[in-house]
Amino acid sequence: MEKLIQVSEAIDMIKDGDVLLVGGFGLSGTPLTLLDALAEHPDKKNLTVISNNLGEEGRGLGKLLVKGKLKKAIGSYFTTNRDAVKAWSEGTLEIELIPQGTLAEAIRCGGAGIGGFYTKTAVGTKLAEGKEHKEIDGEIFVFEKSIKGDVALIKALKADRLGNLIYDKAARNFNPIMATAAKIVIAEVDEVVEVGAISPDEITTPHLYVDYIVINRYKKKGGKYVNE
Repeated sequence: MEKLIQVSEAIDMIKDGDVLLVGGFGLSGTPLTLLDALAEHPDKKNLTVISNNLGEEGRGLGKLLVKGKLKKAIGSYFTTNRDAVKAWSEGTLEIELIPQGTLAEAIRCGGAGIGGFYTKTAVGTKLAEGKEHKEIDGEIFVFEKSIKGDVALIKALKADRLGNLIYDKAARNFNPIMATAAKIVIAEVDEVVEVGAISPDEITTPHLYVDYIVINRYKKKGGKYVNE
């Protein structure tokens, strides 16, 4: 199967109401090209996004937010985007906060076929209200369900034509675990090389997890991606 496709083909795989796993920490490791195209598509709405944050004002997931594409956001840190705070305060966006480490572990469990896990994080706070609590060895833990998505939109530095991926330093963040936890995985990459050009020791995400690849339309300047 040819995994390298056009961005428009990738967006067509997302359905109204889907749950999306979207990589990134701030804008580092964020699939900006895919998100730009999704924001402009007229028929993709009522989306639930699971991501560390909602991009920035007018960039990344921030574009989907101002276009009214998002129904709910699940993640750890939304206050860097004023539009997200405003949408929540106005009741147009539902937000579910999850501690960052808990979010990462919940996605990992989703990809590993594990139903959930117990953690001490958030015990005694509002984030633990309504969740199952359990005493283990004299300490109280809260149960967190695993997280899975319909589609994962991830960002890698490079792919070969089979779909093996490598990442760029901290841009790796949530992307590898999200690649294991969705029904369809679409990777946005800066470069596609021939099979064998990437050393097996370099590969972080094996090709079996990756369904499709698209080319990033942004260019890197001064350590940041810019849209030329």
